[in-house]
Amino acid sequence: MKKLILILTVLISLNTNAQFFRGFGIFGAFTHSAHRYKNKNENLKNPLIDNNFNLDPKVYYPSTHYSREYFSWGAGILAEFLSHDQIRWQTEFEYANKGAREKEIIDLLFGTRSGSFGVNKYTYIQWNNYLKYFGPFGLPSNIYLMPGIRLEYLFRKSTTVFNPYSSSFRPFWFSGNIGLGYEFPLIRKISMFVEYHWNPDIIRTKRDNVFIRNRTYEARVGIMYRPRRKSIDDCNAPRYHGPAY
Repeated sequence: MKKLILILTVLISLNTNAQFFRGFGIFGAFTHSAHRYKNKNENLKNPLIDNNFNLDPKVYYPSTHYSREYFSWGAGILAEFLSHDQIRWQTEFEYANKGAREKEIIDLLFGTRSGSFGVNKYTYIQWNNYLKYFGPFGLPSNIYLMPGIRLEYLFRKSTTVFNPYSSSFRPFWFSGNIGLGYEFPLIRKISMFVEYHWNPDIIRTKRDNVFIRNRTYEARVGIMYRPRRKSIDDCNAPRYHGPAY
């Protein structure tokens, strides 16, 4: 109990004296994602010449290609820290859906594909961490850049196409992120933000000699609550000072 009180005292002190805590918020997201397959064994055999009973169909399954886009959604909560006005640390927990639309190969020998699309779906619980750089490259202070990394837990999956390969994503993973955002006022302590993120796998998943990489784009809309600094609070009409306030 004494340790808990000490931790709370330190956090309150950081918030009061150094403005370490800057705000918290929620967001909803629209996502679209796809997979890149690269089969390094794809051309090891020619099915028109080596079409004997010993032909290994995995040589042609799946072929090197980009999948079609899968559209879905995500949502999360966030908190923003650091006393520096221009550079912040944002940490968040997000529920995010990713996936890809694919055509199954129905003839493993010649690589003939199905006429309709199936969907491989993946639901992740993510712990995302970014550095937020307000006013980059001389832009206005309410525009910010968000480089960072996402730590991912594969909560649920449904892999109907290329199952031996599409089901090989690991339960714990990480991916990169670059985002661009814009924040604007709503009322005295609450502002609204819009963001767009590029979220690619840094390392490819490998099975046999097939490499798979996911790439997701994410458009967000959210609300941020920013407590006012008591040292400069007054009785005048509220005025938006930007995210540095």
